[in-house]
Order: sequence, then structure tokens, then C-alpha cells
Amino acid sequence: MPTQIVLTKYGHACIRLERDGRRLVVDPGNFTDVPVALDGAEHILVTHEHADHLDDGPVLEYLAAHPDVTVRAPAAAVARLAAAAPSAGVDPDRIIPTGPGEEFETAGFAVQTVGGQHAVIHPQIPVVANTGYLIDGLVYHPGDSYIVPPGPSPDTLLVPLSAPWSKLSEMVDFITAVRPRQAIPVHDGLLNDRGLPMYRKQATTFADRYGTELTVLEEGESTWI
Repeated sequence: MPTQIVLTKYGHACIRLERDGRRLVVDPGNFTDVPVALDGAEHILVTHEHADHLDDGPVLEYLAAHPDVTVRAPAAAVARLAAAAPSAGVDPDRIIPTGPGEEFETAGFAVQTVGGQHAVIHPQIPVVANTGYLIDGLVYHPGDSYIVPPGPSPDTLLVPLSAPWSKLSEMVDFITAVRPRQAIPVHDGLLNDRGLPMYRKQATTFADRYGTELTVLEEGESTWI
């Protein structure tokens, strides 16, 4: 039987997965204590180029200090990181472009890529590329998108709770469309102490109705998968 995965939530949209001492981090952005989140990571997955999902400076510092670590991200994020990499002492070839419809293994995890574009914020704001990651067929991080992954429902959905591109109704509809065993709220860094409980309550109500457990993790807390 495979060893269980430890999923740890960090600031906003950042998570870390660990199994058998190997660590994979998704979306170390500027709402996150990036050095803490990246500690021990072998590989970094980035869903898209926005700073709340990719904090360039600390990520490049980590890459410079750990020459075997690699990053995958959509092309625009790769171009930005790669342009700054030489001055940070990082080989740009360690920053690898990815997009929807790919499969690869990294840090001991099997990864499928999903989606293609960021959810629309406003018709006059350009839409950027966004790649969701389905990890070991169990954990789905959609980035800034409500694209439902293909195939069977994943065990664990990282559900974006609140965003400039989202409505509460879309958030709860996403949970009910994916139908995971559990949903873990992420993308919550824009909510204050009053708004956060309200969004969590609504997510819990609808998740319960459709047989999904809402698992709330505060920053730095973990759960087993």
C-alpha cells in the first residue's frame, strides 16, 4: 500500500506535499512565507504568472541555494523567471515550461496538467495562461480556475475560496461539480477575519449537501491523504 501523503497549507494558494521524505510545492506566492514553504522541496509547480502564486525573488534564491531543484510553470512565468535567473546564479534550463495535457513524474509524484487559461477577471483585462495540477490522481490544485479535471473525482480538491475573478456561487458550484472526498479552502488571502468564516461556512454547507467534507487548514497546518 502506498505511503500516505502529508499536505500542508501555507499562505493563500501555496501547498506542500510530502511523502517518504520527498517534497513538492505548488504556488509559492507573495502571500506566503516562501522560504518556510519551500524548505526541503525538490520541485516547484506554478499554476500561473501572478505574484500571489509566484514570488520570483525568494524562489530564485531557493533555486540558487539548491542546484538540483527545478520549476515547472506556464510559458510566461518561465520567461520571467528565466530572464532573472542568470543574475541570481541559476541556470535557466532548470525552469521548465508546461501546459495542459501533459504527464510527468517529479519528486516522487505523478502529475497531470489540466486547464489552460486563468478565469476571466474583466473583459478588458487580458487572460493569462493557467495550468492546474492533478497529483497522483488524488490532489487537484486548479490555480485560478474552476476547470473540472477529467476522469474520476480526485480525493482532495484545493478550492479557491475568494478572488477578483470569482463569485461565491461559482466557488460552491465548483465543489459540487468536482465531488471530491474532501475540499480544502485555499486562495483566501484577500479575506479579512470577518469574511473568511462566512466563506468557509457557505463552502461547508454546500460541500456537506453533496457528500464532500470541507477540511479547513490554517497556515502551517497539515492533513494526511
